[in-house]
Amino acid sequence: MRKVVIFIFLLKIIFVNAQDSISKIKIEVSGYIDTYYSYDFDQPETKYKQSFLYNYNRNNSFNINIALLRATISYENVYAKISVHSGTYVEDNYAAENIKYLNEAYLGVYLNQSKKTTLEVGIMPSYIGFESATTHSNLTATRSLLAENSPYYMTGAKINHQFNDKWSFAGLITNGWQHIEKPKSDIIPSFGTQLVYKPNSKNTINWSTFLGKETYAGDFNMRYFSNLYWDSTWNSKWHSIFGFDYGYQDLSTLNNESTTWYSPVMITQYSINSKWQMAHRIEYYQDDKNAIISSLLPFETIGNSINFDFLPNSKCKLRTEGKWYHVTNNIFDDGKKKDNFSITTTLSFEF
Repeated sequence: MRKVVIFIFLLKIIFVNAQDSISKIKIEVSGYIDTYYSYDFDQPETKYKQSFLYNYNRNNSFNINIALLRATISYENVYAKISVHSGTYVEDNYAAENIKYLNEAYLGVYLNQSKKTTLEVGIMPSYIGFESATTHSNLTATRSLLAENSPYYMTGAKINHQFNDKWSFAGLITNGWQHIEKPKSDIIPSFGTQLVYKPNSKNTINWSTFLGKETYAGDFNMRYFSNLYWDSTWNSKWHSIFGFDYGYQDLSTLNNESTTWYSPVMITQYSINSKWQMAHRIEYYQDDKNAIISSLLPFETIGNSINFDFLPNSKCKLRTEGKWYHVTNNIFDDGKKKDNFSITTTLSFEF
């Protein structure tokens, strides 16, 4: 009988402690859905618009660009994020992946009591660039060419340190340039850095770099990449982003061949009132030897877009954008044209 009493007492202690631990676990659920209709005036015969676009790339049909459901779990100094997604963005951007429907899946831990140093491991959002796959926080409806052709996600480990209110630095080891699984087991991991400077609440300067072996014409050679942008909110009406990508790719180590690509972009948003916004984007992209953008001809284009946004509330956006591309070689409409016009309307909701 005495042993039974002791056993029950121990069970009670375990149960009370388990309840106390469970009560400290915090779970938050959020989500996002982005619907769209896009029309390409070249009227392509296939359902796709352009091979170098990964968002809103279905022509003349209503679609879901991305539908996402996320759970954030935290306990003391550890947190985790896991999100699943589906949509045409997933079909296009994750075409080479075996794991397609995980948008995020990573663990994080605060390494000190001040919570200024964190270690995160898993499938994470990309540290490169200022435009995410969820359009709600982007100034334009569609993505810039430099965003579409740089990583949206990374798999690996990231350590970040917040020096003070103005400066932070992160170092990364990853499976490569937007890979969930390493494309080749015998190549070394890729490395990255991110330096962020916030002089005040209205300005952010971000410099991200990438170094790793990536494929070109079937061979894995070194790629060096830099992304620099300045995000500035001038006042309650005006908001601008200036960005510049520059990349260097070794083509052949035997012949000492290499190539570069680069892309400057400027986006300016004007808030007409609490319900209406508009934005203009001008961009340039040059990739002469097709290190990033697959084409039979050198890729050199200038793009202009303008969008108007209606905000029924802070969680919902109805956006319409007209976009024009002009290239130096005839690559549009099956190699017949240098100009491409399209219009895209999106309706998105985040919760």
